[in-house]
Amino acid sequence: MAIDRAPSEAHQPPPVALVTGAARRIGAALCRALHARGYNVAIHYGHSATEAQQLCAELNSLRADSAAVFQADLNSIAAIDDLAATVTARWGRVDALLNNASSYYPTPLDNVSEEDWNNLLGSNLKGPLFLSRALAAELQKNGGVILNMADINGRSPPKGYPLYAIAKAGNIMLTKTLARELAPKVRVNGIAPGSILWAEGAATMDEASRQQLLEKIPLQRSSTVEDITALALLLVTNPGYMTGQVIAVDGGLGLAGGYD
Repeated sequence: MAIDRAPSEAHQPPPVALVTGAARRIGAALCRALHARGYNVAIHYGHSATEAQQLCAELNSLRADSAAVFQADLNSIAAIDDLAATVTARWGRVDALLNNASSYYPTPLDNVSEEDWNNLLGSNLKGPLFLSRALAAELQKNGGVILNMADINGRSPPKGYPLYAIAKAGNIMLTKTLARELAPKVRVNGIAPGSILWAEGAATMDEASRQQLLEKIPLQRSSTVEDITALALLLVTNPGYMTGQVIAVDGGLGLAGGYD
């Protein structure tokens, strides 16, 4: 698919976005949305190789050499540094980093383990921090942007998910910290989704429980991936005056006191 550009822009290479955890769900939707805006997309995955390759083939069928797949363990700083270098070398630049990868599962306090800590804090906080560090110079050179995928649970913890809530609270502060550290060249913002597509961890929620949750949401529905990608595109592609902000996409749940 050809990209329409003004004559003065015709010689400019496409901007490049790295999306972590990009093989499925919100990550894949972010890749498709950015690709439709003319970005080349680096599709990171941890374990979902088949889905990542399928997404890559789909995007490349629309525009040749516009997507590539990269595997990395975001709990390993060495792997993170290698990912940053490999993605930068692929198209010679990186303009946007979307830290979307996230582990999510309950960890009741009496059963919490060090492995849980390493997994949940690794994917939600350690990975975004060190990947942002690894790409900081490249993003500063290009006047780039970082977008972190936070969660409303980082503001008010749900019972039974202490480590996930801690990790997402750290992710929110990471957004603010990086915005200070990387200004004025790099804008850093975050999105804090509410109830999205009945997340995998809530797959066993019965219909009555789902309805009870919906009744707490002023807009009376769960959010969709389109709600998230619309805001993500605004934050990534609009060279605006916003940085250090974490925006809740929760249908007004926070206004209704529904985080508790």
